[in-house]
Amino acid sequence: MQSTPQAHQMLLKGAACWLLMALLLAWCMVGLNFGVPPLKAIFAGKFTRLLQAHIDFLLMTALIFGIAASRVSLPWHVRWAMVIGAFTNSSLFLLMAIFPALDNPELPPPLLFQGYLFASLFTTSYGFGKASVLILKSGLQTPPHREP
Repeated sequence: MQSTPQAHQMLLKGAACWLLMALLLAWCMVGLNFGVPPLKAIFAGKFTRLLQAHIDFLLMTALIFGIAASRVSLPWHVRWAMVIGAFTNSSLFLLMAIFPALDNPELPPPLLFQGYLFASLFTTSYGFGKASVLILKSGLQTPPHREP
């Protein structure tokens, strides 16, 4: 089953946005290494959390590009869950890099952050999990081999 051009474009546009975000974060890390004062003020948390956000945006981008390359038709809610979940999942690390209190193992994070975290985990898992199942199912439904 082939995906529609609009559905395919939606995944590609989402992945392109998250790739741009990963590039922006890479430049932020370069700026931090050069001691750029505004960046030091914005990213008051651990540098490793900023690096994790950068890597997670790259990972999510690659996953979306890979799933789009399968050209398997995905329902709109699966596509949106993937694109939104890719952002929210990666942004969790970004929030910890900006707000160090969220990354304190001795204090429970605020309920709003916990809600965002669980909503993100659910959305991301649903989108990528359902897409994976549909891709697997499409591979099992190949037409029988015909003898020449």
